[in-house]
Amino acid sequence: MECEIMPPPPPSRLSLENITTLLRTPGTIAANTTGFFNRDISWLEFNRRVLHEAMDPRTPLLERVKFLAIYSSNSDEFFMKRVGLLRRKMAQGSVEKSVDGLTASQQYQAVRDKIAELTRETVDLWSKSLRPALEAEGIYMRTYAELTVQQREKADEYFRRQIRPVLTPLAVDPGHPFPFISNQSLSIGVLVKPPALGNGVGEGGSGGSSGGGGEHLFARLKVPQLLSRWLTFQEVVSGRETYVFMPIESLIEARLDALFPGMEIVEYQHFRVTRNAEVEAEIEDPEDLLEMVQEELRARRFADTVRVQISSTMSAEMRQYLMEGLEVDEDEIYELPEPLGKSDLMAIAAAVNRPDLKVPVWRPDVAPALADPAVDIFALIRAGDILVHHPYESFDSSVERFILTAVNDPKVVAIKMTLYRTSGDSPFVQALARAAEAGKQVAVLVELKARFDEERNIQWAQTLEEAGAHVVYGVMGLKTHTKTALVVRREEGGTGGGGLKCYVHVATGNYNSKTAQLYTDLGLFTCREDICEDVVDLFAFLTGRSLKRDYRKLLVAPLTMRQKFLAMIEREARHAQEGKKSRIMAKMNALEDLEVIQALYKASQAGVPIDLIVRGFCCLRPGAKGMSENIRVISIVGRFLEHSRVFYFLNEGGAEEFYMGSADWMTRNLSHRVEAAVPIEDPILQARLKEVFEVMLADNRQAWDLSVDGTWTQRRPREGESERSTHQRLMDLTMLRSAKSKTGKT
Repeated sequence: MECEIMPPPPPSRLSLENITTLLRTPGTIAANTTGFFNRDISWLEFNRRVLHEAMDPRTPLLERVKFLAIYSSNSDEFFMKRVGLLRRKMAQGSVEKSVDGLTASQQYQAVRDKIAELTRETVDLWSKSLRPALEAEGIYMRTYAELTVQQREKADEYFRRQIRPVLTPLAVDPGHPFPFISNQSLSIGVLVKPPALGNGVGEGGSGGSSGGGGEHLFARLKVPQLLSRWLTFQEVVSGRETYVFMPIESLIEARLDALFPGMEIVEYQHFRVTRNAEVEAEIEDPEDLLEMVQEELRARRFADTVRVQISSTMSAEMRQYLMEGLEVDEDEIYELPEPLGKSDLMAIAAAVNRPDLKVPVWRPDVAPALADPAVDIFALIRAGDILVHHPYESFDSSVERFILTAVNDPKVVAIKMTLYRTSGDSPFVQALARAAEAGKQVAVLVELKARFDEERNIQWAQTLEEAGAHVVYGVMGLKTHTKTALVVRREEGGTGGGGLKCYVHVATGNYNSKTAQLYTDLGLFTCREDICEDVVDLFAFLTGRSLKRDYRKLLVAPLTMRQKFLAMIEREARHAQEGKKSRIMAKMNALEDLEVIQALYKASQAGVPIDLIVRGFCCLRPGAKGMSENIRVISIVGRFLEHSRVFYFLNEGGAEEFYMGSADWMTRNLSHRVEAAVPIEDPILQARLKEVFEVMLADNRQAWDLSVDGTWTQRRPREGESERSTHQRLMDLTMLRSAKSKTGKT
């Protein structure tokens, strides 16, 4: 279909002055600002946008609970990745400043202030809005004491059979050191004393010595992570199905007398530890990458604590025990209302069978080009390039079909694939193992350093090696992030030697069937000789010692991608200066690379209209007079997580250029990872990508606009205007496209 994207107002013609000079010019940006936003503050602002979805009454109630869980999970990740890094820089006395001119200590304080603000919003959201709204719908969170007699009987039996055998109370005294607390585990801190010392403080009390004046003793109980966090009671009350969720820590607390027989319980409270994930293995000259990653995993397990979440009612005495035992300062303690670890609320949202409180279920459609399962998929690819858009179009009928067909096809002689993240029950690993056992040449690049998936990837690598597959761990010093698969097939008239023909899949997302239902990603299937030869060369670079730097079509990082993107940006700027039409549109997860940002500023000053769709953090400051007034930045946050990376350049006088791939415009992607972006040159497929840009830029429901001062404002429909939600619109277009395909229309 033909799509017309409206550009911003005609730009004013400005000289290409130095950014710093522009910022100091009266009448531009307020004093003491720079041309860049702070990465960490921008990251936290993204998490605020996620939290807003939990606040927004237009979002169905159980979806709001999900977004609160996602916000909590994102917060955990931020502390593990960024806070520990800042604290390490502070401890080292680093004088390095961020792009916005802050020292590590200044950044840390700014982060703490922002987190405190977000925490207050989270507390109010849960206690004043979400929990009361859930109870109004018959969905309750209860403690053991609040259960009915029948519910308690069931809970007691569950405790006896499932919980009690795995509990291990750990005392702290001169003979028992403070126990190791694993990352993100929920614990119950208990203060006890012998009964002879007098009466203790009641349940959940403030602690402290009492009666005989003896010292209280501290013990820790770990809430079992292998069990569900919630014990669920479901029944019909007054004709309505109700749900009662009790956290198992409440059940454990009700049985503390049985766990500490003969002792008096003074106080019990919850706490949760977050540890630094930015650790480096203390190992010199590792024999291989596997050894280094395994050592880093061990180091991460015992890494420094960066946050301790505690119940807001915890006594000063227990608080002191934790600070001393965990070796943390007051600024690493965060008080929160129950429940701690709100990412576990995701299970509640999933367990409640109330479709009226959720978004309608979306079942991905089959891409029209792949609609007939009886037709050989390689024949379909030979008929023309195929573009699939997940989760609008299904992953299993496209990507899984491609790989599984190759595994079972006797004409296929080789399969090569990169695995960065894959699901726990991945169909790919076992299928590739079968292919290797059947005698096919199977080469798999398993990225061992995929953050938080290292252990799983090590297991996959070992499984594949045992099956006879060639497993490599990438290029030392570079993380392999590209999403590519290559199938080599023996065919009549094949273009390769001996009648071999290649088929490739290049994508923006991982080979993960679970996230493919939640993340928006694009994938291209092609057998074009120039692209296939590039992918063959790319795998030679990954598995061998190839130093090839020139590629026909692919943009490959860290070899050619940065230079090519910069050249295309500079070309648009030159065209604008020459009075020609110019245009840049780019969609990505994050924008941080300073060289790219400066190139975009120069293009804006030259008069290039630039639209950027950035889901997460963005260090570029848009709309600054004389610097970036022709740049607009929006973020799309909604039911799906925006993950695809797409880049468009008008290229007046030539052919419009579209690229899609695995890389964001971040320094780590462009300089420290192996990435690939593929051109989309088929006019029909280009129109589809342009349609995606059009839908997103017109969004008035999920889109947020970034202003020059760093604030984000969510768009709202004007009076009388209908909602234009990106995800709903793309679902509608997918169904329309499918219907036209079935009726034979184009």
